Amino acid sequence: MEMKRYPNDGCCERLHLDVCVDERTPRHGILELLKKLRPEWKSEDIQIKAFTEGITNQLMGCYVGSLMQDPILLVRVYGQMTELFMDRDKEMEMFRVLHKHGCGPELYCSFTNGICYEFVKGVVLDDTLLRQPSVYRLIATEMGKIHSIKSGETGNSSPVLWSRLSQFLNLVQTSDAAEQQKSSAHVEAPCLKIIIKEMEELKSHLTHINSPVVLCHNDLLTKNVIYNQEEGAVKFIDYEYADFNYQAYDIGNHFNEFAGINNVDSSLYPSCELQFDWLTAYLESFKWFNGMDSTVTKKEVLELYAQVCKFSLVAHLFWCLWALLQAKHSTIDFDFQRAVTQWTVQMGRTYIIFLLIDILI
Repeated sequence: MEMKRYPNDGCCERLHLDVCVDERTPRHGILELLKKLRPEWKSEDIQIKAFTEGITNQLMGCYVGSLMQDPILLVRVYGQMTELFMDRDKEMEMFRVLHKHGCGPELYCSFTNGICYEFVKGVVLDDTLLRQPSVYRLIATEMGKIHSIKSGETGNSSPVLWSRLSQFLNLVQTSDAAEQQKSSAHVEAPCLKIIIKEMEELKSHLTHINSPVVLCHNDLLTKNVIYNQEEGAVKFIDYEYADFNYQAYDIGNHFNEFAGINNVDSSLYPSCELQFDWLTAYLESFKWFNGMDSTVTKKEVLELYAQVCKFSLVAHLFWCLWALLQAKHSTIDFDFQRAVTQWTVQMGRTYIIFLLIDILI
């Protein structure tokens, strides 16, 4: 096993282990990693638990003793072909920055096809917790904190949205059209010409909206939020898409996630009352962490609400393109093609809101 250390923005070194973990039979590769990371652990005592929530990568927890009481080390094996559309160096940079600010776990190492990092104590959020005011206000406050991290620590601060959408679109266009789609039933994907037209129209409109560019998570679904009830805190995990982006996009994308992933139910989209309460907590946090008076006016909430409603539409488009790519390349057991159809329907409903916002606000 070869070990390398790479400079990380001049402040510290990043450990890389030349180990490949087989996604079908991972134990051998994981034990090789643990020889370096946890040399005191005896291989015969090491237990590995697979977590099944992910739809991009495989995630496993490694421990000796009790899963509930003893330290756990997480091993994430990257999904097949995800290197086509994910910047893994950027992801590790986000780990460093967010951990430095107390917003994320420690990254232990990278390896040939994945990473090892610290386990965050708590429970993965579910739909019920997501709607509890005491919990969603914590989420809003944490997002406000992350959005306040300055660009000087991460280099380029241009919004990643349009370049990433273009990248996804180019990959979809050039991918093998004959690739068999993993779907339980045949469903029609939206025509790429329509997608291109939608993207151009959205870009033309949204680039004129004065939404601040901030450090965003960009993928805040329920399974990427860990709630620690004892500490009264939440932490966000998984930074594959984290980068600088529009403030309203990150919030709008999170609101979209209220409707679910496997079975999208638009009736679960947060009510106006919930959104206003959420946005008020967010603005209080964002202002406080930026050294401003944290008093929030109704006008400020309404302005952000209008921006969020509009950016939530392009979030649907983003994940439609992502699902089209995953349908062609992923080995994860998930019906990506069906997800495309569900998000397309949801996108149409959001477009009605988009038009109404322009009329009413």
